[in-house]
Amino acid sequence: MPRVTLIHPCLGRRAGERRGLRTWQMQPLWVAALAASTPREVELRFYDDRLEKIPFDEPTDLVGISVETYTARRAYQIASEYRRRGVPVAMGGIHATLCPTEVAEYAECVVTGEAEQTWPRLVDDFRHGRLERFYRPNGGAFPTGWRYDRSVLHGKRYLPIKLIEFGRGCRLTCEFCAVQTAFHSTYLQRPVDYVIAEVAATAANGDRAKLIFFVDDNLACEAGRLKEFLRALIPLRVRWVGQAGINVAHDPELLDLIVRSGCRCLLIGFESLQPANLREMGKPINEAHGGIERAVGELRRFRVPVYGTFVFGCDADTPDDFQSTVEFSVAHGFLLAAFAHLMPFPGTPLYLRLARECRLLHESWWLDPQYAYNTVAFQPRHLSPQELRRHCLAARREFFSWPSMLRRSLAAGPQQRNFWTVNLLHRVELGLRDGHPLGDQTWTRPLLRAQ
Repeated sequence: MPRVTLIHPCLGRRAGERRGLRTWQMQPLWVAALAASTPREVELRFYDDRLEKIPFDEPTDLVGISVETYTARRAYQIASEYRRRGVPVAMGGIHATLCPTEVAEYAECVVTGEAEQTWPRLVDDFRHGRLERFYRPNGGAFPTGWRYDRSVLHGKRYLPIKLIEFGRGCRLTCEFCAVQTAFHSTYLQRPVDYVIAEVAATAANGDRAKLIFFVDDNLACEAGRLKEFLRALIPLRVRWVGQAGINVAHDPELLDLIVRSGCRCLLIGFESLQPANLREMGKPINEAHGGIERAVGELRRFRVPVYGTFVFGCDADTPDDFQSTVEFSVAHGFLLAAFAHLMPFPGTPLYLRLARECRLLHESWWLDPQYAYNTVAFQPRHLSPQELRRHCLAARREFFSWPSMLRRSLAAGPQQRNFWTVNLLHRVELGLRDGHPLGDQTWTRPLLRAQ
């Protein structure tokens, strides 16, 4: 019986820390997806580097690691530990899809794209001694039987939020987005009845009070299918949060279904109040149908709690834009808001443009030992990197200040308890990740590269 170990890397650890950051730690859905597609005769184990110490000396035959850009350095450290012990490592995830050649330097094989399509073949190849260097999916729609096995996650202390996937990818072409780059601006969707059955099973198992997070990067890629899904969701009486494009605000029928189906918060990427920035980002959809102001008005009219996200560092941004964006978010009573700077993720159109313009300050910032979380990795047009970082932090502090929270609470209506819970949690965590290292600072060995 082959023994396979799956690892979810943490962001990193400061010297002296025993565990990674303990903020907003939800179940890693990729583990449940791979567990469901792992052959039954395989002995499967899983360790979450954010929550527990990895037992590197525990016998295992193959290790699988999912890599995000922010966790790449830590993932390579973990891979090096296993490979020094003679254990082969397979790596996948969005960073592996964006940078397969780099990832291949630290693993025996690399999985790009949808791992569920290739994982069973990879395991079978390993068992027969014919492991390939790269595994790529054939493309196409979700397999009919695509399900998730969460039993491997039991016993670990995650937030009481159930993650469910309706679809993957996004059809928008935002310049800065790693998702559209990895998925080539496509959207794959599970059958509605499969997702509804999964939600119904959650309620039947006594998890009715548990919040559901539909993890799609953009739930509204197909409005017709989303409406079908929400109509089926209404009788289940669940509470859910999700992410969607601004186009939902211009469809009254869809907004009504969103509210009636139990939505407690909808994250929408407004990105910028400056039309020039939206055009630079490749996001003209945010200017359509009257723009952001009208969209926010419709969301307020239907009482949809909004988590508005904004990014700064575009060429038209000035110091005044931070304050006006915070004031806009407070005035419209957003439940939550995020104020972040642009991140040039590898392979994205933004990264390639900044590289051509010689404005990258760290070519591979995710591997640079001097790079820390929230550091600006490029040279903005009208601000210094330090100013951009400082203004973003100041915007977050102002939005989660007591006067702002008191004013915004008036828009919360009967959801006061939910409003104060999530806002106080965000207030406590202000700046907690700022300056956090990528990778374990106590790990001093060189990364082990593939031969």
